[in-house]
Amino acid sequence: MPLVHRFSTLMALLLCFTSFSTFAEAKQPNIILVMTDDQGYGDFGETGNQLIRTPHIDAMAKRSVHWEQFYVSPVCSPTRACLMTGRYNHRTKCIDTFKGRSMMATDEVTIAELLQTAGYATGIFGKWHLGDNYPMRPSDQGFAESLVHKGGGLAQPSEPIENDRRYTNSLLFHNNREVASEGYCTDVFFDAAWKFIQSQAANETPFFCYIPLNAPHGPFHDVPDALLKEYQKTDFSPIMVGAGGRRAAAQQDALARIATMITNVDDNLGRLFERLDNASLTQNTIVIFLTDNGPNTRRYAGPFRGKKSELYEGGIRTPLWIQWPGEFKAGESIPKTVAAHIDLMPTLLDACHVELPDNLDGRSLLAKLKDPSAPLTERPLVIQYHRGDVPSRYHSCMVRKGDWKLVHPSGTQTEQFKGTPNWELYNLADDPGETKNLATEKGVILNDLIKTYEAWFDDVSTERADQPGPPYIVIAPEHESPSILTWQDMIDGNWRTDKLGYYKLEFSDDGRFDIRFESHPRHAIDKSKPWTAKLQIGEQIYQSDFNPDERLAIFRGLQVPAGKTKLKPWIETEGKPPVCIYHVWISPR
Repeated sequence: MPLVHRFSTLMALLLCFTSFSTFAEAKQPNIILVMTDDQGYGDFGETGNQLIRTPHIDAMAKRSVHWEQFYVSPVCSPTRACLMTGRYNHRTKCIDTFKGRSMMATDEVTIAELLQTAGYATGIFGKWHLGDNYPMRPSDQGFAESLVHKGGGLAQPSEPIENDRRYTNSLLFHNNREVASEGYCTDVFFDAAWKFIQSQAANETPFFCYIPLNAPHGPFHDVPDALLKEYQKTDFSPIMVGAGGRRAAAQQDALARIATMITNVDDNLGRLFERLDNASLTQNTIVIFLTDNGPNTRRYAGPFRGKKSELYEGGIRTPLWIQWPGEFKAGESIPKTVAAHIDLMPTLLDACHVELPDNLDGRSLLAKLKDPSAPLTERPLVIQYHRGDVPSRYHSCMVRKGDWKLVHPSGTQTEQFKGTPNWELYNLADDPGETKNLATEKGVILNDLIKTYEAWFDDVSTERADQPGPPYIVIAPEHESPSILTWQDMIDGNWRTDKLGYYKLEFSDDGRFDIRFESHPRHAIDKSKPWTAKLQIGEQIYQSDFNPDERLAIFRGLQVPAGKTKLKPWIETEGKPPVCIYHVWISPR
């Protein structure tokens, strides 16, 4: 049978339905949640950037409550998992951005599922990055309407090969069906979101509209031309960090393109706000803006240091602006209280009168957003990120408690940490730039924060100890046919090298399947030699011809039993290393 949610998930949804009935007479707000990708804290006029134009976001900031000390994870998928579940991403199996490690366990209950059960229309437009196959797609996790790209972004290994790295007129997926879009991707996502909003407003249905954009994530080769020409006249050296020498020209060009993408987002937000006003939707619509992690290059980050993938403040701090004219006072600020991505789900559920699940790490911020003088008990916050299938104790982590921050910047690109941690301790009230390490001077505080981290690590790393590694992709033709597997979710493999990988699959039923795969167009294949395609499913190895001109192999009518297994595809020839396969299609006979 196909994978189903655990009993606790069903109970949470039942509680949600009960809550909806209880509060049916209350006016439920609409929600628009906008999150950009790889935009840093300092990429706004409102945060001091005088070169990148963001007039509409700056205007929104003045209409909003600004939660000043707000944290996200230092990379894409972990932030998204925390945002969708209100739980630390380590509990959800989503701990990295690729190699299957960005897939979220499907027994997690998302904010979209709970709001959907409470009568909300739910839509996502942009970047999901929590699983591309059943049962991990947005449509499987509570979104009735979806227009998304696959994986971590356009021009990445998860996209259809035919898209050819396009941001303009790109191949996207509307309700799981591939579609050819027209226009620049950010414009396309905003336009689709507005059509969704219009439809719900016409039906007087409250809506949750999630717009997680892929801009300004790289690569930067395809950006709106008119804006780019304007920004190419700008000298970005004042906001570059570490610029100079031969790299200066490349940094200048990259920033011109990043700025173009950011201003394009801002232009779209301006149109969205105008449309909300014209449709009389502004008063009872919560609009939230944040970024998913720090900037993707070393550049101005306000008073902070660091960038994407780092645990210093510049890698994990985002402005959080929340506009709700019917309930929040414009221009308010919450300067001292620490909050994070795990808090947005409970806050929004609270605002929508929906019962909160009892397994959340986050908490509702609603009372303090309505009245910034309202008390909120101090709570430690822990963030950890590094490559790998499982979290490693003490590796690349930070603890924030009050004014104090403990950080162990051991590097995010290695999978394990061994040895004695070299802790750093900062008082962020006095030193937001993290320039003075007080670890040797404040031993009592240091030890207290280490104990806090250790208790957190023991908790989150043991919740799924009986479920090692990434989740299983379920091959269930009634839900997805064909199932298209990409390198994004291949475990351990690397299509750029001869390192072979595999997929964790669960076949829902016994059946016969046609399986075909393609090598990557940029992978050099010696066409003078005969190549053989190999496919291992469990212990069984199959063999087929491989056409080097079409880069294609087809295995017909393979009998596969129901259950969990591993699928490993590759091609080989005499005297050459094996080649890792890029995309795999699985179709029922």
